[in-house]
Amino acid sequence: MSIGILISVHDGIVLAADSASTLALMQPGAMPNRLNTVVLSVYNNANKIANLYKGFPIGCVAFGAGSIGNASISTLLKDFRYKITNGQEAEFDIKTYTMEGVAKLLTDFLMSHVNQLPGTLPKPSLGILLGGYSSAKSLGEGWKIQIENGVAKQAMLLRREDEVGISWGGEAEAIFRLILGFSPQLPQALRSVINPQPSPQELEQLAAHLQKALQAPIVFAPMPIQDTIDLAEFLVHTAIMFSRFTPGAPSVGGPIEIAAITKHEGFKWIRRKHYYSKEFNWESRHGDTD
Repeated sequence: MSIGILISVHDGIVLAADSASTLALMQPGAMPNRLNTVVLSVYNNANKIANLYKGFPIGCVAFGAGSIGNASISTLLKDFRYKITNGQEAEFDIKTYTMEGVAKLLTDFLMSHVNQLPGTLPKPSLGILLGGYSSAKSLGEGWKIQIENGVAKQAMLLRREDEVGISWGGEAEAIFRLILGFSPQLPQALRSVINPQPSPQELEQLAAHLQKALQAPIVFAPMPIQDTIDLAEFLVHTAIMFSRFTPGAPSVGGPIEIAAITKHEGFKWIRRKHYYSKEFNWESRHGDTD
């Protein structure tokens, strides 16, 4: 698993993620038609944030499956960037694009790879939090792309462009508890003790009521982008430490990566991993090139 964060304020959008990637094996369980997940290894250098058009305010953070077949999500996002940057996507025009259009094109691109998988391979489940500015728009937008067991849902607008807030995906138990005030397992826990048992709709209504009543008010429209960056880092760090101290493999971890997207500065890396010492890295001397 992993954690991906998107925070939108009027100053811009911040993306943040951990770097863990879990190698797991599915094995038959004790119960018929049940599979158990066996974690073989956890790598801590996965790349989950991408600028989807260099020089422009369009970026995303991925969570869930780290690959589609043999292609990593990081590589696929760069393949998509190459496609729209070099005019290979007829429906994309850098002068008139919308974030909704980018969300649809990215969904279709990822699904084209999912649909090429042999029937013998398991279908991936993954999510993308897409953030940026539509052409000629003054406020940023956030969109969510979701593929579950190889089936894509329609891209969803996270909130109106004049609204601000936090969105997340992946292994978010710690953030759920911290921001919303309760575990996502609460509705199921209540089902086992409430008599008569409520319907799923009633449990959803209860969860929505609790969220409205308990959610921590920590994101406000005037929040400067630096404070938004600090908040995103804090949330990812919290998820990492929660994963470290709970039973099982630490499936959220590794270096924290952060990027900020603003109208005039575009996509800028705030913190990222480097393959080698910074003094030999072109980016540290001449600015971001990825």
